[in-house]
Amino acid sequence: MEHFALGHWLLVLAYLTSVVGCALGLACAVQARHTANPRHRMRWLVLAAISIGGVGIWLMHFVAMLGFSTPGMPVRYDIFRTVLSAILSVAAVFAGLVVVGGRAKFGWWRLALGGVITGLAVNVMHYTGMSALRVKGDFGYDGGLVALSVVIAVVAATAALWFAVFLDRLSLRLLAGFVMGAAVTGMHYTGMAAVRMTMDVNAPDPAGVEVFSFLFPVFVLAAIAMAVPLCAVLMAPAVSPSAADPASVSPEDAVAVRAGGRE
Repeated sequence: MEHFALGHWLLVLAYLTSVVGCALGLACAVQARHTANPRHRMRWLVLAAISIGGVGIWLMHFVAMLGFSTPGMPVRYDIFRTVLSAILSVAAVFAGLVVVGGRAKFGWWRLALGGVITGLAVNVMHYTGMSALRVKGDFGYDGGLVALSVVIAVVAATAALWFAVFLDRLSLRLLAGFVMGAAVTGMHYTGMAAVRMTMDVNAPDPAGVEVFSFLFPVFVLAAIAMAVPLCAVLMAPAVSPSAADPASVSPEDAVAVRAGGRE
């Protein structure tokens, strides 16, 4: 099997796809933390989950899979499992963001739990997507590399959430997108390195669809889906601690504000 049948430039494209989706999604998560209205907060988190789970994770996976091939033998995908992997990815990311980004008040346990859930969402998407793979033969995984892929995703996703949610500088939020893109891409190729295939040239051609047949319309849908959160972020007012819920202001800051008012 080959992982870069179309060339190593595909790795760069997959990484940039993940960075764009993750950076935009994390920007939506920041808006959610600084929104007092619970309904608006949930809307921001839904947009964040679609951007991260749908584009940053799911689309990145299948962009990278364009380079996967079994020379001389077809590769197909079960469309139901492929769609299921997208749904699971968005839902799992949403759950992680609700934990870490659903409230303005800081909490280390929220960050840790949100990082674990979001990191596991990357793995859930990858291995569910891989279960849709159909080849002339069977394949399994190296357990050690699978465990390593889980660790990579969880650690890097936690770091990305910390950068994006708890730091106010735009440059650091952008850095969070690159960190999370590295988590998704690194996890993907570590997971692919864990694949162990046993091919059977005499087996019948697998049922399913080729990745090219569904990826182009997915790109179009992703572009449309990305336009909504992008416009929302660009039109949203700049966030600041004063715009957040009162719970987000530390006791020290509150004392300083009251002291300033008395002066």
